[in-house]
Amino acid sequence: MLAAERRGLLLTRLHQDGKLVARDLAIELGISEHSLRRDLRELAAAGLCQRVYGGALPVSPARGEFETRLRVATESKRRIAARAAQLITPGTTVILGGGTTVHAVAQALPENLKVLVVTPSPATAAELVKHPTVDLFMLGGRILKQPASVCGAAAADAASKISADLYLLGVAGVHVDEGFTTNDPDEAAMERFLVGRAADTYVLASSDKLGTVAAFSVVELSGVAGVITDADDSHPTVRGLRQRKVPVFHAA
Repeated sequence: MLAAERRGLLLTRLHQDGKLVARDLAIELGISEHSLRRDLRELAAAGLCQRVYGGALPVSPARGEFETRLRVATESKRRIAARAAQLITPGTTVILGGGTTVHAVAQALPENLKVLVVTPSPATAAELVKHPTVDLFMLGGRILKQPASVCGAAAADAASKISADLYLLGVAGVHVDEGFTTNDPDEAAMERFLVGRAADTYVLASSDKLGTVAAFSVVELSGVAGVITDADDSHPTVRGLRQRKVPVFHAA
């Protein structure tokens, strides 16, 4: 089998099985683990898989500039945001994280809702400036351009003085073994810090992010109060989350 054919087979198996185990596939294909791992490195370099210890997993689709991603899966994000907004009750303090799905929550808040919103996202802050009753606190710091969110010591210092009731967290990937992941190490560090500043954290994730992995870990499954998604009960990741005792809330 030619190398190109072998890599095509690996991608097919990754789509079918949701993972690639290097040792097992090397035996099945009759090649060395070294050759198999080289194939995985090349697929990962092309953005077609996410390498992990022992093999590879589906790569998160959450890539590209913020403005571009705002126009992707808009109906899914709208439905997830509407469900997430139901968790925000009057008088609470809520952290709205970065990302385009959480940004949609700002657009979904009722006009008469009186809450304090803390956000590291300039785009979300700009959206909420127009809201008549939301009290707004934006974290300051270095802005990561791709996620359009602030990070760093200044942002963490400001956040350390906040105790929130709720954190709505957008991530790049949701996987039952790898947990919740994102594409940037500084973004991941800031998100982990914010998890520690809220009584409850809910992850917002559209179905295309379920079962995928990005490069940097944010939090384990046990670190969140639930996941809000547009995927239904038949999705294997939804079933896996429930088996791990993670509550899953469906967007209508």
